[in-house]
Amino acid sequence: MRVTATAPGRVNLIGDHTDYTGGLVLPMAIDLRTVVTVERTGDVVHLTSSHETEPAVVALGVEEPADVRPAWARYVAGVVAMLQPATGAVGTVSGDLPVGAGLSSSAALEVAVALALGFDGTPVELARLCQAAEQRASGVPCGIMDQLAIASGVAGHALLIDCGTETVSSVPLPPEAAVSVVDTGPRALASSAYAERRAQCEAAEEVIGPLRDADEATVTAIADPLLRRRARHVVTENARVRAAAEALRVGDLATAGAAMVASHASLRDDFDVSTPALDEVVERVRTLPGVHGARLTGGGFGGSVVILAERGAAVPGRRVMAAGAATVSTSP
Repeated sequence: MRVTATAPGRVNLIGDHTDYTGGLVLPMAIDLRTVVTVERTGDVVHLTSSHETEPAVVALGVEEPADVRPAWARYVAGVVAMLQPATGAVGTVSGDLPVGAGLSSSAALEVAVALALGFDGTPVELARLCQAAEQRASGVPCGIMDQLAIASGVAGHALLIDCGTETVSSVPLPPEAAVSVVDTGPRALASSAYAERRAQCEAAEEVIGPLRDADEATVTAIADPLLRRRARHVVTENARVRAAAEALRVGDLATAGAAMVASHASLRDDFDVSTPALDEVVERVRTLPGVHGARLTGGGFGGSVVILAERGAAVPGRRVMAAGAATVSTSP
């Protein structure tokens, strides 16, 4: 029996570096996908990829996913370690989701591998397993946004996710809205300051309590100016996510776009995760006719810019559509 699992990528419209503090995010699954096709057999998982030169060969009893080579095989190993399937698999990885563009290629691979190897559970359970797999594989203390967006996608909708309660509500995208992404170059969160940023947020929470419950007045009580900036971003970003979600619900693209622009400024100035290439694209496209907003997406340190524009506006990059959740099917 052949098993085919398809997982979309995701673009985050707004809400970066808020998920690991239990805050709010507004991503959408997109129509760029990773496809894993296997036959379940044997005692290893052996996958070849159209994006990679070396295969992933992972024993079912793998204990240290981070030690597996080549690097992309670590994400497969993380899933195997967390899922502990009874049977291995032989197959392929393909699709049109670019790697390293900040569109959650690693999370899409994890979700697709988990489904191909027999995961059976709710979208939240799938997201939790794959989040843990990524943490074990890469050492990056990522939040749950990417995996949950991929597991819960709704065609034509963004997803308002409360990462504290792990609840998801769909937000219809106005028919006149168009979303595009511009790739500014590869990034690698494992070699970035992502973990440092999370540690700084945790240090701020030791002073004022959970950032998801804080407001801007509370943030002023943090004496350390660096930690105060980090906390200010998270607190204001949660507010921007709420505002953007409500604006999209009523078709107010201008307000949603303004929140995105403010988000980028906060990620650049308070959270220090932007790059000159990201800043240049944001500044250039936000002045184009029909563009309402632009910001870095996917955590920063490189990767892509997401653009919210009027349908038909001439913008750079690739148009993406809000897609449905990951799926799995079998065939003889």
